[in-house]
Amino acid sequence: MEDKAQIHEAIKVQGELVRKLKSEKANKEQIDEEVAKLLELKAQLGGDDGKHQFVLKTAKDFDIAGQYDAMIPDAECLKIVHEILSELELGDFCIKVNDRRILDGMFAVCGVPIDKFRTICSTVDKLDKMAWADVKKEMVNEKGLSEEVADQIGEYVSMQGGMDLAERLLQDQKLSQSKQACAGLSDIKLLFSYLQLLQVTDKVVFDLSLARGLDYYTGVIYEAVLTQTGVGLGSTEAQQEAHAEDSVSVGSVAGGGRYDGLVGMFDPKGRKVPCVGVSIGIERIFSIMEQKAEASAEKVRTTEVQVMVVSAQKNLLQERLKLVSDLWNGGVKAEMMYKKNPKLLSQLQHCEEAGIPLVAILGEQELKDGVVKLRVVSTREEFDICRADLLAEIRRRTSEA
Repeated sequence: MEDKAQIHEAIKVQGELVRKLKSEKANKEQIDEEVAKLLELKAQLGGDDGKHQFVLKTAKDFDIAGQYDAMIPDAECLKIVHEILSELELGDFCIKVNDRRILDGMFAVCGVPIDKFRTICSTVDKLDKMAWADVKKEMVNEKGLSEEVADQIGEYVSMQGGMDLAERLLQDQKLSQSKQACAGLSDIKLLFSYLQLLQVTDKVVFDLSLARGLDYYTGVIYEAVLTQTGVGLGSTEAQQEAHAEDSVSVGSVAGGGRYDGLVGMFDPKGRKVPCVGVSIGIERIFSIMEQKAEASAEKVRTTEVQVMVVSAQKNLLQERLKLVSDLWNGGVKAEMMYKKNPKLLSQLQHCEEAGIPLVAILGEQELKDGVVKLRVVSTREEFDICRADLLAEIRRRTSEA
């Protein structure tokens, strides 16, 4: 158990390094080298027969490894991305899906030399940041493709759709000549059939321009982008600048895919360990949440505390302790200041700054009357509540909120 704990810690540290390099846009070779180290660590948690499942969860990654029927774990990864982005309420989003086998098949039938597949894939990967004209120019002027070949690629990478597009491309006279492409398209069809059952197809699009240039991807690839933050599908620099006043340009917020060949490279016996996973861009998501918080007039809750117990006069520490204990025993999330005689104003200001919705005020008169003055922070209304009824009243008000 201690060894596994050490491996988990090493995975966490290595994962942070990989994400740091990606955020700093380090060179591809350096990123690939560190990713390989990360996957080697993850492989150490696997079983002896190569068929054992292990699910690795950190604050930012989700990976599934093992021998399973096609597209079932892949669909689950997309469901997880859908759930995370939906729950965070960052705005509208889209999950783009493609398959590296479709890309390779497309390059082959369009006439791209096999030794240029990876470099052309890296160029296609820039379509989310560059216009097609600029991508074509790079293919022709820098990568040495003919204009005719580049134009054929351009016809395919402009296509978006769902299962219907995969079915149509399986009948495409040119693309259907590639066994690789047909295998990828069949899996995309199967994937969408599972996504329909998981009820996430409203946000998923089959996009032939998605490339994800890292070499280790072997099958399905995907990337999630926010479409209401100035970084939608095909956003140009000019479009992003036009929305700069009310948005934050952060690029994709999640990405991943299938990498069936990578983990086995580090197995002394060469056993194949199929893998699929997703990485969530926590730093980018935080930047959007911070921007939304700054733009919002509403106070952001920084605590789960439901009620603050305060005193209106001095020498009431014991009474505050009694009341906060009663609230804790009743399952209410309560707190009080760690001072004997805090000023009433400073206690109320703390509630407003932290977003605590209710204040339970104790004073000499309240103690004599057997009541607690309950203050609603948002409206500053105050009510005298019988001490025996306080728990029920707090529960009622917090449940309504």
